[in-house]
Amino acid sequence: MHGEAAVKTIFVVDDEENIRNLLRRYLAREGYRVETFASAEEAQARLREAFPDLLILDIMLPGQDGLEFCRELRRRSTVPVIFLSARGDEVDRVLGLELGGDDYVAKPFSPRELVARVRSVLRRAAGTAPPHKIEAADIEIYPGDRRVLAGGAELSLTRKEYDLLLLFARHPQRTFSREEVLDLVWGFDYFGETRAVDDLVKRVRKKLRAAGSRAQIATVWGVGYRLQC
Repeated sequence: MHGEAAVKTIFVVDDEENIRNLLRRYLAREGYRVETFASAEEAQARLREAFPDLLILDIMLPGQDGLEFCRELRRRSTVPVIFLSARGDEVDRVLGLELGGDDYVAKPFSPRELVARVRSVLRRAAGTAPPHKIEAADIEIYPGDRRVLAGGAELSLTRKEYDLLLLFARHPQRTFSREEVLDLVWGFDYFGETRAVDDLVKRVRKKLRAAGSRAQIATVWGVGYRLQC
């Protein structure tokens, strides 16, 4: 039993019972407290009572999938997340990490390797406090209470306007395609037109200008948008 693991609690969210039981055995053997859930909805109910030290999350879940679950989780918590996926799709990996995932393990996997990943992620998490403030140019975002300042003025933003600006502020100078913005702001089950992204960007641009902010959401022709600081 590892000393630093003895007090750590891990939630495992996977619809395959054999995976849940396998991870419970291996993680418990290492001294972790383990709770398992067959769906995102079950885990959400538990999270209303307490958060774990780390969450192992399958992407392909019945009902709400793991990516959408993580997107909602990141609005409330910085708890480390390790994604599991049978698909091994690079798009899943990229989106999972962009949404705030800390690691990604493809199925089938070695339980010993996963335990090693758990240790590594927990060590990293122990050395980094959750960000009190996210800054990009003259934009200041306080995720704890969803406050946004731009040019020193507080912005009044809708939920999606906030999510868009938070996405860009976390990755300044990175260009996001309209499809990526749809996935990361609207959710992976949204099948609307990319015109919605253009309309949202226009609204946020207008509010940034009104606040006198020097930050700009630039159009990258033929690709998408990025925050230009």
